[in-house]
Amino acid sequence: MAGTAPAGPVQPAWDELLALSRDETGERQLLERLLDLWRREHGATAAGLYLEHSGTLEREAAVGDGLPQVLEAGRMDGAGSLRFAGGRLLFSPPGALAPEEADRAAGDPLTLLLATSLKACRLKQELKEQQFQVNYRVVELEALYDVGLAVASTLDLDRLSEEILLRAVSLLDARRGALYLLDDGRYRLDRIFGGEAADWLAADDPELHAFLAGAGQAPARLLPGARYLLGVPIEVESGRRGLLVVGDKESRRGVGPFLASDRRTLSLFANQAALALENARLHLQALEKERLEREMHLASEIQRQILPKGAPSVPGFGLVGWYRPARQVGGDYYDLFQVRGGRIGLVVGDVSGKGMPAALMVSTLHSALRLLFDHLEFGPVLLERLNRHIVESSASNKFITMLLAEMDPRTGVLHYMNAGHNPGILLRHDGSVDQLGAGGLPLGLMPAARFQSRALTMEPGDLLCIYTDGITEAESLAEEEFGMERLIDLLRRERHRPLQELVETIPHIVGEHSQGLPQGDDQTLVLMRRDAIITS
Repeated sequence: MAGTAPAGPVQPAWDELLALSRDETGERQLLERLLDLWRREHGATAAGLYLEHSGTLEREAAVGDGLPQVLEAGRMDGAGSLRFAGGRLLFSPPGALAPEEADRAAGDPLTLLLATSLKACRLKQELKEQQFQVNYRVVELEALYDVGLAVASTLDLDRLSEEILLRAVSLLDARRGALYLLDDGRYRLDRIFGGEAADWLAADDPELHAFLAGAGQAPARLLPGARYLLGVPIEVESGRRGLLVVGDKESRRGVGPFLASDRRTLSLFANQAALALENARLHLQALEKERLEREMHLASEIQRQILPKGAPSVPGFGLVGWYRPARQVGGDYYDLFQVRGGRIGLVVGDVSGKGMPAALMVSTLHSALRLLFDHLEFGPVLLERLNRHIVESSASNKFITMLLAEMDPRTGVLHYMNAGHNPGILLRHDGSVDQLGAGGLPLGLMPAARFQSRALTMEPGDLLCIYTDGITEAESLAEEEFGMERLIDLLRRERHRPLQELVETIPHIVGEHSQGLPQGDDQTLVLMRRDAIITS
């Protein structure tokens, strides 16, 4: 035997070893005593028992000096070794066991005891690792639960995004992170932590898809400079909402790769984040809907205030108006009012479009028209001034058709101007019809537009009907419009009804024509009938 061997074989102190094996606290002493006996028997100055772990050898027990705590599995650092299942017995000097004695030494009782002890150490370490994983899983689930509660507790989308990213970075011990939200077919960077990130990523990028599935490398520009990346999608049942990326996991030696369990943890957290983001998004939509409903209700109230509360009382004439918007607020407008000299003003207008923008233009039209009537006589100049005001105060794609009339009850003379509106219908007492046709372009199209004023005389029994295209363009299931001819026939047939009944009958008949289809446009009617000759 090479080295300095004892004079005779060392006799194991079996009583001592047996006592140590029975003592639960004497496990390390037992290993060290076995190593010391083996060292002395083979004339070694140091001996150590090592477990293989992830390409390295980690020392479990040793006697003597000079053996390292950890070394690479392929390097013995000048020590001799015997290979055991799952580890090695290292000794120094290497010559303490000559090559030809290795087979004999592997079968001696002390070596077999050391091999068995190493196996027990490995089983104990595996049990410890499994217990650690169980404990870690419990801690992980508790952390996920706590994080889920924290994330779900806010409905503010900005605060929620920041909370999600910071919690993800903390949960995975990552140095960097980024949160992307899906926006118009691509991932837009919403939050970043610990460095730079790409401003956006194509949602259909194959490289990104492979990375999120754990089957490929991350796109180079995702988190520039990060050595290790882990990313998972943020998804709800209705589809993908974004993605969560973390980089460079903290470890005792700096940064390292993420474990397989980290992907599971991040995926579970992403599921919670997806639900929280979806709740916040729905909450935001509900708030926005509520806000719009409040604004629409306010606009509807304002519009109701604009419309006349009733018709002026005119001896010898009946006058009534009716309006029904297609939505909560609309773009149709009518007004009935008295002007200087006892004359009666009538106006029916139709703003292009529907909803809030059209309602705002109606408000502008109402205010401007009332001011102009206070300062100008009825005629083309009034309408030209109104047109310039509409051009200057509205969008270029907005316009207003309008029929404006002024009637003198003493003479029955009706002056009117039609700015691109549907022709008014004057049903004579003998059943013939005169139309109040257009005398200019709609308001708001051209600043220098000109308009014509025309006149008709209403005779006793004549009926005037001014309307918007929501009446004549109402369609049936066969897409057939109600049309002007049906309206004229209806007026002829029902002309002798009281005006209030007639103004309710017309929408009813139009509704029957539509056969239950939703109202497609705002509908407005103004009716005026001369009952008798009024002398001055």
